[in-house]
Amino acid sequence: MKILVHVCCAPCFAYVHKRLSEEGHDITGYWYNPNIHPYMEYKARRDALKKYSKLENVKIVYESYDFIEYLKMQLKNTEKPDRCLNCYYYRMKKTAEYARKENFDAFTTTLLVSTYQYHEGIKKIGEELSKKYGIKFYYEDFREGFNEGKAITKLYSLYRQQYCGCLISEWERFGGKKIDD
Repeated sequence: MKILVHVCCAPCFAYVHKRLSEEGHDITGYWYNPNIHPYMEYKARRDALKKYSKLENVKIVYESYDFIEYLKMQLKNTEKPDRCLNCYYYRMKKTAEYARKENFDAFTTTLLVSTYQYHEGIKKIGEELSKKYGIKFYYEDFREGFNEGKAITKLYSLYRQQYCGCLISEWERFGGKKIDD
């Protein structure tokens, strides 16, 4: 299948790309992450993906960084898990739209490799978007490859982030009062 893979970061993409390529799929990465803050963090993650894509010769589509529009949506609900689910939907919706427009057979997301994300919520959103846009959501529980992705990242000396990416997760990670305390 020709699969469009929403890429949240190079460490998560490394395993998913390897796995899907080994299965014989034609993979294109899709970088759309207006949730990542601050901009220098966004740039560091994007640059790590660019390096990975050159090393592995994989095509990546880079979308714009529309942080302000994302922030307007996200600040409507700042509590977990809803803020995370809204974030997944926002980014996966754009992925599904692009996949349909460009005649991919399916779309998926590297969020499915992370042991820190709301896995069942991601799966549900993917299935909803599949029905809405008439394009297959490729589901696989990639979490077994989480550590392998980190190892590939280390091997290639790629940047690895310390928090999910959004403004609130940055605040929580580096000393802010946790929202759900």
